[in-house]
Amino acid sequence: MMIESDVLYAYVKENDWLKEASERLVSKIEKGDFGEVYASREVLHELYYVSLDEEVRIDDYVYRVANLTSVKNLVFLETSYEIDLLAISLMKQYRLTSIFDAYYAATCLNQVRDRKIVTTDTVYDRIPGISRIDPRDLKLK
Repeated sequence: MMIESDVLYAYVKENDWLKEASERLVSKIEKGDFGEVYASREVLHELYYVSLDEEVRIDDYVYRVANLTSVKNLVFLETSYEIDLLAISLMKQYRLTSIFDAYYAATCLNQVRDRKIVTTDTVYDRIPGISRIDPRDLKLK
């Protein structure tokens, strides 16, 4: 299972409409309920740009990254030229407008065995082979 940036960003933000679901999910991840859970390292790049747009100070951005990278059982997957090429191909084939969505899709298809991605972003629904799970639908109680 892989987690997309919307869920992880909600976890590190002070206030977010998805915060409650993201906190429950991260708590379950840290307890090991899902085994290893994956995220693309590109999440950290997207988080930088979103934080910049929200005028978050660099010290606060560093704190957010430290929080994410210290989550037990959350493994950040590296990109490769294969992921780069697949991401670009997915952008063209499925008309993806976000390079980050393309990287997450490529990573999920190439490096995540069950090809499940936890996100509210419906763009993944049109990519065959990927199963999207809305974090609000997970049994996290």
